[in-house]
Amino acid sequence: MKFALSTLGVPGRPLQEVARLAADSGYQGVELRAHPEEPVHPGIGTTERAEAVREFERAGVEILTVAGYARIAAVGEDGPVIKEMERLCRLAKDLGASFVRVFPGGGDLPPAEADAIAARRLGAAAETAADLGVRILLETHDSHRTGADVTRVLGLVGHKHAGALWDVLHTWIGGEAPEATHAALSPFLGYIQVKDVASRDDLAPLPLGRGVLPLAECLALADPDGWVCWEYEKRWYPTAPELPGLLTAGREHLLAVIRDRDAGDGSAAAEPSGT
Repeated sequence: MKFALSTLGVPGRPLQEVARLAADSGYQGVELRAHPEEPVHPGIGTTERAEAVREFERAGVEILTVAGYARIAAVGEDGPVIKEMERLCRLAKDLGASFVRVFPGGGDLPPAEADAIAARRLGAAAETAADLGVRILLETHDSHRTGADVTRVLGLVGHKHAGALWDVLHTWIGGEAPEATHAALSPFLGYIQVKDVASRDDLAPLPLGRGVLPLAECLALADPDGWVCWEYEKRWYPTAPELPGLLTAGREHLLAVIRDRDAGDGSAAAEPSGT
């Protein structure tokens, strides 16, 4: 298992610092928030894209995902949403990233209508993603919090370059058990995004293992060769503790959870993989 960190936890940091921070803390990858507030977003040119690649290559850190903000079930015309996804896919291709993250954003639309809109747009953009060798992942979020919600869309799309990103906070808020989420998403799953919070009424980010999210139950279901990304929502909670000082302990907590899982499977003697 391999670990990544999201730049949502280090808002506005220069890429050189992010790359060094990931490498020094034992994270093999990064999920880059693709927003104009950040150094990397679809509006940057070829020079900036190439420099981003060099920074992470120097540090030996993989750019895992371009975390975009396309809302694929939102009310409005299809064209701008599809174009936004295609721009994100081209950015991911130029950075060598495997994935593009998108949101549902269906608001108060009836579920069947939101599903149909999202599937139509995602299916169109998945063709571009396939040509570019990247995969678009629909995150469990907002109008489609649960694995069952996201699976309804992906089942309509039926394209291998359209998949799922399991954000464990949102499936938990949605009241879906980890086993049910995994069963729904496993045919489509790109990777798992972890975090921790105090309660449903207090979603400020906590160090991993300090809150109430069922991280052990979720990681017990994870692909041993897959990715787990820590999305620490510092950007939305500026008074939260700074992420850099938490990263090593967070990785060690995840490793301990995985060791416990392997011991429970009777494989404690095997050397644990780093995630």
